[in-house]
Amino acid sequence: MRLELATVPGGPERPNEDWASAVLPTPGQGGVLVVLDGVTPPAGDDGCVHSVPWFTDRLGGALVELSGSRRDMGLAEILSASIRRTADAHRTTCDLSHVRTPQATVALARWSAHAVEYLVLSDSALLLEAPDGTVRAVLDDRLDRLPPGSLSSAAVVDTRLRNREGGFFTAAADPAVSARAVTGSVPAAGVRSLAALTDGASRWRDLFQEGDWTAALELLRTAGPQGLIDRVRELEEADAAAGRVRLRRGKTHDDATAVFVEL
Repeated sequence: MRLELATVPGGPERPNEDWASAVLPTPGQGGVLVVLDGVTPPAGDDGCVHSVPWFTDRLGGALVELSGSRRDMGLAEILSASIRRTADAHRTTCDLSHVRTPQATVALARWSAHAVEYLVLSDSALLLEAPDGTVRAVLDDRLDRLPPGSLSSAAVVDTRLRNREGGFFTAAADPAVSARAVTGSVPAAGVRSLAALTDGASRWRDLFQEGDWTAALELLRTAGPQGLIDRVRELEEADAAAGRVRLRRGKTHDDATAVFVEL
């Protein structure tokens, strides 16, 4: 088995709000992959005394622990329990009803000798590669279906659309949001490798259109997660120098995380 991950902050002026882990909790029996993209709140009050990295550390840790130790629970149940555990850690000090309370997108996978289970919430991407090289992208496309004029980023979209019907959903303080996640399971024999990308890394395909998902996974295989992120940074710098043709009003660099697992 091959397992690689890389994460790079958007810049030195603030901490990396992405979070990633890929572990083998039961050697020989399977593993777990978790990727979170913490949602950067706009300047101003978010009702919480804690930072986004504080939140993703706790949510990510709970997801890894429960995914590995509670094989009797489905991934949606695990997400719900992890959100509740994280909320309990700060509900006495923070206003968890605030629309900007710390939150994150989620890409979660768990595999065994028999099956690969998956869950995606918001705009991180999970890729499943079949033995014949076919790549399936598991996506939650709600951000792409927002009303015209809304920005297609979980971090900067209109707060009236956040965790609302007709908008999009993230893992924040409401355990019930797990029912909104894209979930499923495929036979383990049908998966040769899998990968997860935050939107800062998936810019390679989504923003700069360097290739399709199959090409993205092949780049991960040949250059590794760090190689894909390095290429994204090169494209961002070139675009900024050319007058922000692709980036437009978006930030030049975003936190970028990629995980690649070859089974």
